[in-house]
Amino acid sequence: MIKAILLDRKFLVLLFIVNLLGTIYGYYWYKSQLVVTPDIFLVFVPDSPTASLFFTIFLLFFLFRKHFPLVEALAIITLFKYGVWAVVMNLLTLVVNGSLPWEGYMLIASHGAMAVQGLLYSPYYKIKPIHIVVAAVWTLHNDVIDYVFEMMPSYASLSKYMNEIGYFTFWLSILSVGIAYMLTIRNKNRASL
Repeated sequence: MIKAILLDRKFLVLLFIVNLLGTIYGYYWYKSQLVVTPDIFLVFVPDSPTASLFFTIFLLFFLFRKHFPLVEALAIITLFKYGVWAVVMNLLTLVVNGSLPWEGYMLIASHGAMAVQGLLYSPYYKIKPIHIVVAAVWTLHNDVIDYVFEMMPSYASLSKYMNEIGYFTFWLSILSVGIAYMLTIRNKNRASL
């Protein structure tokens, strides 16, 4: 049942449109931060929209029965990582501030869905170990840019917790890479035995 839905062409087109619009909105959401970001760091600042861009590219290729394994690896790792990260940061904001604007709840829902959708398509990725390695380097490098060069997304009320958030984010990156490996490489190797 779920497989039929995931592979349904109309559903894929709808998912593509939703992700494309979400990606565009995500880059728009970062506009004030991007204006003050040095050019060298621009590609690394809008984490969630770039993750959804990777998945949008995957969907476009998938609609035409094509594969782009490196983009697939970047999608599964970064969608899970930044989906979970945004949910946790918004919940932490709720705890710290005692309230959350409606946009915070929208971000929790949309980023939760982001994390799940990348995992749901894992059986259809054509990822090889080298793709996981390159995507892992990208993801961990992004953590360095965010927390060493202080280019992380702005959450004003959480600024005093940046060291703890950076530590959490590093281990979330490792978990995301591990999950991607388990769902793509390891599971496919076991299935072929």
